[in-house]
Amino acid sequence: MTALNLDAVGFRAEPFTVSWTAKDATLYALGVGAGQADPQSELSLTTENSAGIEQQVLPTFGIVLGQSGLLRRIPIGEFDRAKVLHADQQIHLSGAISPEGAAVIQAQLEGIQDKGTGALVVISATATDLDTGKQLWDSRLGYFIRGAGGFGGPPAPASKWREPEGEPDTVITTATRPDQALLYRLSGDHNPLHSDPVFAARAGFDRPILHGLCTYGVVHRALLEVLGKGDVSRFCHMYARFSRPVLPGEHLRTALWSDGAGAWFRTSDEAGRTVLDHGRFVVR
Repeated sequence: MTALNLDAVGFRAEPFTVSWTAKDATLYALGVGAGQADPQSELSLTTENSAGIEQQVLPTFGIVLGQSGLLRRIPIGEFDRAKVLHADQQIHLSGAISPEGAAVIQAQLEGIQDKGTGALVVISATATDLDTGKQLWDSRLGYFIRGAGGFGGPPAPASKWREPEGEPDTVITTATRPDQALLYRLSGDHNPLHSDPVFAARAGFDRPILHGLCTYGVVHRALLEVLGKGDVSRFCHMYARFSRPVLPGEHLRTALWSDGAGAWFRTSDEAGRTVLDHGRFVVR
């Protein structure tokens, strides 16, 4: 049964606190493939005690910290969790995330949009430092609930995506591991869609799929290396739509069209099908 609570639009969840350690940040980096190709190539992300190397935190780690359990904190209504897919994701960083810390998260239901075949639930989340109150990052995500559309709600706003012209300036190929989803879920996303074959079959998949945010993180790492020289302090903004799921073990191909602020990008799987679309990556 699906019964969305349209009156909940604008609802602000009770602020909640999250904390993390250097181990948490390292585990996340490993979950999105850091050190996979060469264990010595990304020691600033994968270790906290390497000689002469200061630990850095991948900016997309903020998404994991700030969005955990949002569907439980906001009265969206009744729906089958097996019908929920991550539709899109945005994150904007105010500055580098420290290897250890605590933040207060304020989340709000921005909208429930009627997409015909389903409903798009849009949620924002802002993180501020627990001690200083300084804003650390803000994020915005969309959850697509299949079969929940047709209620006559407002349409989605026009996209700011600009279709790239010509051949891409750069193409990056990145690998995922067959067990990537099992490793990534240790950062807190235990949705059985990514580990349980029975649950995956109920959702219409032949086998468990990779977390959308894992794909997002894998591509983020690659873009940060190319556009920001691997310096997390240079990251500003990333957005992408999830077009289709990725199976663990697949290679990803990301095409970049650069401009003065960063790049527009699109990621495809081994068969050439788009998996991340409308991509935008901005560096300082």
